[in-house]
Amino acid sequence: MKAIFFMVCQALCLYLIVCIDSRLDFKWQVWKKTHGKQYKKASELQKRTIWEENLRKINAHNLQYKRGKTTFKLGMNQFGDLTSSEFASMLSSYSVKHVRDITLSAADLRSAASQLNLTSIDYRKLGYVTPVQDQGFCGCCWAFSAAGAIEGQTFNKTGKLRALSKQNLLDCSEYLGNQGCTGGRPSLAFQYVIDNGGIQAEATYPYTMAVNPHLSKVAATVANYKYLPIGDEQALADALATIGPISVVIDASQISFQFYLSGIYNDPKCSVLNLSHAMLAVGYGFQGSNNYWIIKNSWGTLWGVNGYLMLAKDKNNACGISQYGAVPFV
Repeated sequence: MKAIFFMVCQALCLYLIVCIDSRLDFKWQVWKKTHGKQYKKASELQKRTIWEENLRKINAHNLQYKRGKTTFKLGMNQFGDLTSSEFASMLSSYSVKHVRDITLSAADLRSAASQLNLTSIDYRKLGYVTPVQDQGFCGCCWAFSAAGAIEGQTFNKTGKLRALSKQNLLDCSEYLGNQGCTGGRPSLAFQYVIDNGGIQAEATYPYTMAVNPHLSKVAATVANYKYLPIGDEQALADALATIGPISVVIDASQISFQFYLSGIYNDPKCSVLNLSHAMLAVGYGFQGSNNYWIIKNSWGTLWGVNGYLMLAKDKNNACGISQYGAVPFV
């Protein structure tokens, strides 16, 4: 049995070596150095094979982009050595059917927004948004989304922008149902801040990609939070125009999302109902006749447009963008 196993391993290694494209050696080394990747010899062959396959898919997609067949480009990033299933396993799962306490009125939002009549807004330019961070391989997108929304509302109230502690939310909100690095909801993070009497600052409670609670000073508070109407893109736009950055959840499971680089993202495979990743909507705009949402991610600045996604707007609720909007009030 051991002899058979050894022969199978040898055959697999030989297959992987044969599949490697030596012309990509330099790019592979640069990619590893850029993203701090180190492997044992046996696993490097496997990871190299995955990386090359992903690179082929990226190049094939970008050829379609050059031909005008799609509106966005892909690019190699830190997820290059992950298969689609490995990448998907890092994401969470959100149900749009969960109990919602209070939902904002779409009519009230429309009434307030119609007085402004905005065709675009970008809260990054207005001082509401802190720099993009990288959550790493900890599934706590919900904490980054929630902290970003509170940061925006706190700036709106005080005129001071201060990075808040994602780690505080990660460590201390499990009693509400959040699950640390394996998932959670921005709304439950808001509830924790209400219960706790505040959230601490990033500077005094930094992110460590693990659960490790400790105490420090409160940097911001939340009085209450409310949801947006389910599946209503107009309500989301109106809330952005009149309130500020909004916590949202979308489907991020497609390989096109894994390697998104630029352009207006609109993948027909993207689900409206199977939501998997919390982000922060910070505005909306347009390019010609194409409208888009501006969404802050938490995968570092080497993903997307310096860490941001431009998602198709007014395109049948692309990727479920308006299924799970929530906003804190401070």
